[in-house]
Amino acid sequence: MDQRDAAQAIELVRALRERLHEITCRLVRVEREGLPGRDGPPSAIPSEAAELRRDVSRAQILVNRLERSYLNGNEYAELRLPEGDRGNAINLN
Repeated sequence: MDQRDAAQAIELVRALRERLHEITCRLVRVEREGLPGRDGPPSAIPSEAAELRRDVSRAQILVNRLERSYLNGNEYAELRLPEGDRGNAINLN
């Protein structure tokens, strides 16, 4: 692995985290729609929420693998994500 690989991993992690944020916001909206007293087709909401949770889980796995494989070595410490960007995993369980 070289510095270019680490830089690409950083950009991919950032993009995945951005997408995770979008998916999580959508999941919150979908779950709110499924609350009692809300209008809408209730049968579709649990299915969509489950699909979004799967997407979140998969994205988190990818982020973890990228960080473990490319961003935890000491030689690339200067390329790591800033502390504010690390550990922003979204736990929906």
